[in-house]
Amino acid sequence: MRRAIYPGSFDPVTNGHLDIIQRGCKLFDEIIVAILVNPEKTPFFSVEERKDILAEVLKDIEQGGCKVVVDSFEGLLVQYAAEREAHAIVRGIRAISDYEYELQMALMNRRLSPNIETVFMMAHEAYSFISSRLVKEVFGLGGNISGLVPPSVEARLHARLPNQKFKGAS
Repeated sequence: MRRAIYPGSFDPVTNGHLDIIQRGCKLFDEIIVAILVNPEKTPFFSVEERKDILAEVLKDIEQGGCKVVVDSFEGLLVQYAAEREAHAIVRGIRAISDYEYELQMALMNRRLSPNIETVFMMAHEAYSFISSRLVKEVFGLGGNISGLVPPSVEARLHARLPNQKFKGAS
């Protein structure tokens, strides 16, 4: 079985994340979507909420025999990947700036665990500008985020901050 880890904060999960997962399913038999628990950051959604959200939006993604699992981890990614018997780490690349950072991480991960490969997947051009941070910023300022996140994620954001209404052109 070819198993990969797709790590991230997923706070919130975006359509760009879902695109990488769907396309990753063409390469792997199983993808573990692994939420990084970072005690130094204050996330918008708790780890449990993010697990629930991911489970909800991923329920229909499993295709062609690919299994998608949602989990969370703390500590070194390569240790987690080894514990889960993963063969690869999947990382989405949106821009050159992503590549520079991700290359550094991939080389360190290779040094720490040479048996685990890093697979870079280019973001679909429709999602190449989307990040969780940018989605939260636009939403917080009353901007329209439809099409950037799944509808259920947008609904959860509105439920969390009900006064954030889209301030579209009048």
